Amino acid sequence: EDPSLEKHFKGHRDAITSVDFSLNKKQLASGSMDSCLMIWSMRPQMRAYRFVGHKDAVMCVQFSPSGHLVASGSRDKTVRLWIPSVKGESTVFKAHTATVRSIHFSSDGQSLVTASDDKTIKVWTVHRQKFLFSLSRHINWVRCARFSPDGRLIVSASDDKTIKLWDKTSRECIHSFCEHGGFVNHVDFHPSGTCIAAAGTDNTVKVWDVRMNRLLQHYQGNAAVNSLSFHPSGNYLVTASNDSTLTILDLLEGRLLYTLHGHQGPATCVAFSRAGDLIASGGSDEQVMVWKTNFDAADYGDVLKTQKSGASVDGAHHTLQSEMDCDVHLKKTKPQASGRNQEQQEEETSLANTLEHIMGQLDVLTQTVSILEQRLTLTEDKLKECLENQQKIIQNKMS
Repeated sequence: EDPSLEKHFKGHRDAITSVDFSLNKKQLASGSMDSCLMIWSMRPQMRAYRFVGHKDAVMCVQFSPSGHLVASGSRDKTVRLWIPSVKGESTVFKAHTATVRSIHFSSDGQSLVTASDDKTIKVWTVHRQKFLFSLSRHINWVRCARFSPDGRLIVSASDDKTIKLWDKTSRECIHSFCEHGGFVNHVDFHPSGTCIAAAGTDNTVKVWDVRMNRLLQHYQGNAAVNSLSFHPSGNYLVTASNDSTLTILDLLEGRLLYTLHGHQGPATCVAFSRAGDLIASGGSDEQVMVWKTNFDAADYGDVLKTQKSGASVDGAHHTLQSEMDCDVHLKKTKPQASGRNQEQQEEETSLANTLEHIMGQLDVLTQTVSILEQRLTLTEDKLKECLENQQKIIQNKMS
């Protein structure tokens, strides 16, 4: 069955720049050149929220891993953290000295990495909303920066025609890939963390091994590629291009699987949902679209399970191992009926739900603490002023 258009969201008043699904797929966030952030509900008859706060185009949006915060970066040089609810409250931090092009949470939700036209990449703590450090070896705008799945590496793409790989702990640049004919619009890590994919203005998608620093795959398209997203199984890649199409690439077979037509004008951004069953895309036509992937779940269901448990599945399909040298096998066989009892599965589900709830509560607390901290600082300043005045009065009396 081919992928099909599921939903169509209209409400932005300018080109869409960025889309992202929440963990539970109940919400979809989009950023636009109209300076607004929108949160769309995937449930029917639920209204969308429009968040206003940025003074200029919103360039990037992302849900935190728990789904209880949304981060956005803007041409107004700031980053905002929002609670995706009716109120749409946000805290703002002055992030860069130029447009913030890209924002990304680490997979534990503790850190944020931002990339900017000021040629730097910056890393922040989410809970204290404090700036940690800058990476500044690029000599032109930085369009995109992403954490590796384990959070130890950062990859960045710049208009200086390099893709740089950084060690987060030592803050050193480990490697520069300089092979692109054009600029790199977007870069991301494969879910296994062993490779990266880069979308180029030279109409190509390239997949590199970050352990051997060599090119693994090279796809030639018909137009500049603006954005890409890995399927959580690591077996597929979806791209958004200037010729208004989305393409789904089969990384195991190394070929184009589907081309999706829907946008009028350039397709600007694309993202798989965290379960991989949906794709969201945005275009310069101001529209946000949601597609059902309709992949055979048996193809990747097992892979997802084992990636979570950290074990390795042995499958009949070893192409990925040889071709891409990544630590994932694809199992083509239908999964056997599992011998595990219903109770155990239910327990695991309820445990997962509880954990997700706790993470959410933490995120909300973070926001509250951050607002309180801001107020506390004001109070401390006032107190200091009072004490200083008191000192002066005492000194005057004594003299």
